[in-house]
Amino acid sequence: MSDRYVHEQVFDGFGTVGLRPLDAEGDADVVHGWVSQERARFWGMNGLTRDQVAEIYAHMAGLDTHHAFLAELDGTPAGLLQTYEPAEDRVGECYRVEPGDIGVHVLLAPADGGDARPGWSSALFTAFASYVLLRLDRRRVVVDPDVRNDKAIARFLRQGFEAGPVVTLPEIDLPDVYLPEKQAQLAFLRREAAFPG
Repeated sequence: MSDRYVHEQVFDGFGTVGLRPLDAEGDADVVHGWVSQERARFWGMNGLTRDQVAEIYAHMAGLDTHHAFLAELDGTPAGLLQTYEPAEDRVGECYRVEPGDIGVHVLLAPADGGDARPGWSSALFTAFASYVLLRLDRRRVVVDPDVRNDKAIARFLRQGFEAGPVVTLPEIDLPDVYLPEKQAQLAFLRREAAFPG
């Protein structure tokens, strides 16, 4: 495995997916381009400047509980994975956190020219699950997409997640972080369901 990546996985027909820590400044142009699109409105960064996006990820890089990773396909940016400790996040106020839980947020890069390749999203989700459940040795993944984000919810369920309750994530208003209240559909993926046997 390359020293650059924390996880690498080869997918036949696609290439090698590598996950590396996000460089808040160096990756800001790419990430800002993604989060500024209408398709990413539920990511919560529409309307932010490139520098504001860089500041958010620089702040995150200083935390022990929240981490951001850039997924690359053969060296080309392909998606964003954020991991967090649910007990140290607002979602932890909305469900019973179990030992070994890890929270994730996922943003896939837009398909080039709208030319999506069948199976690619599933392959990338598999790489993310392999990293958090196997490499990080976690027991269960929790996701909290906005209840209005039908595409994300459907994608998680297709990947084997089980729907949990709809919850209200409380507003966070701190000097360095502001998150509005959010209605979220919780969903969970246990390691034994993702990787049976």
